[in-house]
Amino acid sequence: MGKIIAIVNQKGGVGKTTTTVNLAASLSLADKKVLLIDFDPQGNASSSLGVSPNLEENGPTTYQVLMGEILIVDAIRSTGIDHLDLLPSNPHLAGAEVELVGAFAREGKLKAALQEVKAKYDYIFVDCPPTLGLLTVNALTAADSVLIPLQAEYFALEGLGQLMTTISLIRQSVNPSLTIEGIVLTMFNSQLKLSHEVEKEVRTHFNELVFKTVVPRNIKLSECTSFGKPIVLYDPNSKGCIAYLDLAREVLAKSHETSKSSYMPELGA
Repeated sequence: MGKIIAIVNQKGGVGKTTTTVNLAASLSLADKKVLLIDFDPQGNASSSLGVSPNLEENGPTTYQVLMGEILIVDAIRSTGIDHLDLLPSNPHLAGAEVELVGAFAREGKLKAALQEVKAKYDYIFVDCPPTLGLLTVNALTAADSVLIPLQAEYFALEGLGQLMTTISLIRQSVNPSLTIEGIVLTMFNSQLKLSHEVEKEVRTHFNELVFKTVVPRNIKLSECTSFGKPIVLYDPNSKGCIAYLDLAREVLAKSHETSKSSYMPELGA
């Protein structure tokens, strides 16, 4: 049965989509069957895997699945990367926030849709929009755990309390088994004293919830998205790629697997 991980941070520009796409791709290299759900109307995760979020493009998306117009199996696409599938998004998804307001069990639409395919995957990642609205609530209701990308900057912890409150409310109401997969520091600049101070503060506050892996600020991570490729295909020797492979190992370990028993290519070694 697949583990559903929601990648959430209501603050934009923290590396949320970059983390979703590259962690998913890294785990697919470990022969894990992975589904990436683009749950952001901007469709950045889709374009990062070479699928245009253009409204004129034919083909079903997350919006139709969420609205119950089609089955999820009919919307999932192959990415061309072994073991990695995609449920794409486009700007139509923004309308779901309004259209689902009066719907019965509105917060459970994604969870219900996923029942059909959950057993087919080892991991299902949901790239959430940078809000704590109904779409994110749907993702948290469906998820087994939450992974939080946190930019290593001065206001890193700003807004994190609100997210933790939302997670607590979801636990109390519709998903009592929801856990924190972990917090990953992103866009880390090792030459800045501030980055190290933020890391120390985050680790002091959240202890074991913080992944050991720190994702550096890396131009290759920015470039690969414009080419519609994850970093493991664009530049496997880059620091960004090595970081996401390390993060994938930690995620595997959290799923009661070790890096020794799960094959991870030694790219960049």
